[in-house]
Amino acid sequence: MQMQNKTYDTVKWIVSIVLPAVGVAVGTLGKAYGWNGTDLAVTTIAAVTTLLGSIFMVSSRNYNKEDESE
Repeated sequence: MQMQNKTYDTVKWIVSIVLPAVGVAVGTLGKAYGWNGTDLAVTTIAAVTTLLGSIFMVSSRNYNKEDESE
């Protein structure tokens, strides 16, 4: 399955900009307000971001290999 360029750019923006920013915001605000489970939430966001980034890079590499062979 191939993504359209706009979809690719949107997913890349979410994985590389939005999710890390959400993690920092949750961590900072959670500590400031004394929210329970802040560390767990930040760890979860970081793990999901890393997983999606890895999947995204593998997918991108495979796409570029296909593009070069044509």
